[in-house]
Amino acid sequence: MSDELSEFPLALRPREAAKALGISPRLLWQLTHDGEIPCVRIGTGSRRTVLYPIATLAAWLEKQVEPSAGGSDDDAA
Repeated sequence: MSDELSEFPLALRPREAAKALGISPRLLWQLTHDGEIPCVRIGTGSRRTVLYPIATLAAWLEKQVEPSAGGSDDDAA
């Protein structure tokens, strides 16, 4: 079962999440700090880890597309 989990992670570390979104780690951190992008903080103190659940990232990304749907860009095609 552990092999299955390693093939399909539930969450990404910051560098992996930034790469998956096609943005820089610095921009990801800024969006996280500003509360724009969802994350999970696990642990306490210096051992605290920030993770980005894949399903949550996908939902967040989809919501970013909705405001532009049906906009004036349709006329450009």
